[in-house]
Amino acid sequence: MEPAAHHTLRVLVVDDQSMIRGGFEALLNAQDGIEVVGTADDGSGITEVVSRTRPDVVLMDIRMPHVGGLEATREVLGMPGTPPKIIMLTTFDADEYVFAALRAGASGFLLKDSTPQELVHAVRVVAAGESLLAPRVTRALIADFVARPEPPDGADASLSVLTERELDVLRLVARGMANREIAAELVMAEQTVKTHVSRVLGKLMLRDRTQLVVAAYESGLVRPGE
Repeated sequence: MEPAAHHTLRVLVVDDQSMIRGGFEALLNAQDGIEVVGTADDGSGITEVVSRTRPDVVLMDIRMPHVGGLEATREVLGMPGTPPKIIMLTTFDADEYVFAALRAGASGFLLKDSTPQELVHAVRVVAAGESLLAPRVTRALIADFVARPEPPDGADASLSVLTERELDVLRLVARGMANREIAAELVMAEQTVKTHVSRVLGKLMLRDRTQLVVAAYESGLVRPGE
């Protein structure tokens, strides 16, 4: 799903390294339909920056002095109205803050050594309402779940509001399948899958597919290796 062609995607880059900020700004401004509307070297005063620049997507470094990316993400997503999508930037594929940031509402993660094409793709995908996790980050996240104790019996009570078909869809979302693949697996129309995903998000009061993945693993509905 791509954003409307006539809409220029507004991006805010927040990173304490000037070379990262400058490189991302130059790269993104060179793309059709993308404009970097501001940069910041810290999460301090992030809500004022977001209010002033009105970005669609924020590229947020997870580790910064003073106010880090995790705290800044919580502040941005707590703002009234429709907050921007947030992509967390990290140098480490096993960053200890990955899980906390996903729970805070980040739409995805991108490693700083990703290719320019991956960066541009991430901005477009997240702006379109999808979630994104770099493959190495996904593997690290699953490894983290493997190391956790088995969820206790009844841990999936939070999912009791879902129908059996919605649970089927959630399982496949958690395994990384796109709507098209889920439709083929469950023999239904892709639009029907989109409807189920929207209903699950609404019932569980979650923002996006990334949070659905977290909820599925946390509840024990899906376990690593299945």
